[in-house]
Amino acid sequence: MIISTAPIQDYTALSDAECQQRLGDARDELGDRLVILGHHYQRDEVFAHADFSGDSLKLSKQAATSAAEFIIFCGVHFMAEVADILSRPDQVAILPDLSAGCSMADMANLSNVDRAWKELASVIDPDEEVTPVTYINSAADLKAFCGLHGGIVCTSTNARRVLEWGFKQRGKILFFPDQHLGRNTGFAMGLPLDEMVVWDYDLPMGGLTKEQIKKAKIILWKGFCSVHQLFQPEQIDNFLKQYPQTKIISHPECSFEVCQKSDYVGSTEYIIKTIADAAPNTRWLVGTELNLVKRLHKQFEHQGKSVHFMSPTLCMCSTMFRIDPQHLLWCMDNLIDGNIVNQIKVPKNDAKLARIALERMLEVSK
Repeated sequence: MIISTAPIQDYTALSDAECQQRLGDARDELGDRLVILGHHYQRDEVFAHADFSGDSLKLSKQAATSAAEFIIFCGVHFMAEVADILSRPDQVAILPDLSAGCSMADMANLSNVDRAWKELASVIDPDEEVTPVTYINSAADLKAFCGLHGGIVCTSTNARRVLEWGFKQRGKILFFPDQHLGRNTGFAMGLPLDEMVVWDYDLPMGGLTKEQIKKAKIILWKGFCSVHQLFQPEQIDNFLKQYPQTKIISHPECSFEVCQKSDYVGSTEYIIKTIADAAPNTRWLVGTELNLVKRLHKQFEHQGKSVHFMSPTLCMCSTMFRIDPQHLLWCMDNLIDGNIVNQIKVPKNDAKLARIALERMLEVSK
């Protein structure tokens, strides 16, 4: 039986056990009117309720093809924005906790990117020479900026294909907000490090000279993931001293130095597949979010695989962690009672332009 909805404060007092039982009942009640999307970094007690799980690209596609009336996105704010942009007008995108943001996404805002574009215009013609590329970990208005200026969105899965597309359009790329994904991808494509410069949005002209801007092939925004920046090359060295046969696998949001010491570099989907396909009784040191690493260890330990978290300091995506069973239940009970809470709705013009950039990405990713 579903209890009538109450303020969120009443739900936060529920035990996880009671919450899990009621979540199952609510899910049965809503049926195919609801689809729940769960990012790989979600905590297990939320991840277990996802109809579809994956990284940003996979879940973007699921959002675009869902037939459900309601889309609850167990992730962070920009992901729910993408779900709203790509879904039908009659669908509703919901984020269980509105405080679930992304510190990396917050490092690039439209005002700073717009100013950078104008400052670049004092040296080159950006609308003729620069393709703007925003990582999907960004606000909808930055995706709209890319749509307006002939640019595109990328994920860690398709970054190389997107950059190849971008260079076919124009000779330079402005890549934001994550410098590491841009640098690691560019280097893997054969670009030398001195042709990839960092734009510091706190400094005039990004802290760059005119000569650096003219020479650069990729202008990297000074942004990073708060989790992936914690991984250090010394952590790899120390682990290999104890377990020299270990395979190192890292997310491309890690630093250049960490990725260079890794045997494999790729998205969350790539990391999962690589470990799943590996021979039994292998050991892995993984540079990505803790919840995923713990889930992989549990999933494959019966094959004798040991999956270790790279950092000796336990860290997780704190904003992803804000999505808990209590908030998820609160949203679902409200839907049963005919209420929509925490709807994510992107302004119409932003959504139109952002969709252009996202659809370019989906086309490139085919």
